[in-house]
Amino acid sequence: MLLYIIIAIIALIIIYVLVQYNSFVKLNNMVKEAFATMDVYLKKRWDLIPNLVEVVKGYAEHESSVIEKVVKLRNLSYDKMSVTDKIDTNQQLATGLSNIMVIAENYPNLKASQNFSDLSNQLSKIEDEIANSRKYYNAIVRNLNTKIEMFPSNIIAKIFNFKIAKMFEADTNEKDNVKVEI
Repeated sequence: MLLYIIIAIIALIIIYVLVQYNSFVKLNNMVKEAFATMDVYLKKRWDLIPNLVEVVKGYAEHESSVIEKVVKLRNLSYDKMSVTDKIDTNQQLATGLSNIMVIAENYPNLKASQNFSDLSNQLSKIEDEIANSRKYYNAIVRNLNTKIEMFPSNIIAKIFNFKIAKMFEADTNEKDNVKVEI
């Protein structure tokens, strides 16, 4: 009788481990899928930047430091970056793009340019898509990270080497209040 109880307990533990492992695999794949979706929009923005920079460059030559920073970030090899590098670089890029848009506010001729207007509208749409996919990605990452940190699933996570995923957080510059001067 005792042997049957021990076998039943071992069977329950094995079933629990298998269920937890499969749950981790599912969440891990959802994180990858969510990032892949967001990555498509990040790549669209990445490809749009050179056109935007060229249009702004013609109007704002003395604002070259902002433009150079964005160009330097953009010249990095996107496809060779890790997920963490893509997140970090895109956070810096978002700050640089917002600075370029601020520069554009100071140049009425630039704002009136059809090329700038078209590029700005495309960028705005892409930024909305990035924001939506970023929310989804962070929600999935939160679920995975919570499961990794909670007991007793954290034991299974350690055994099978599941790691905390990085959230796509707002850069400190994005959190600052925007100054509007009249």
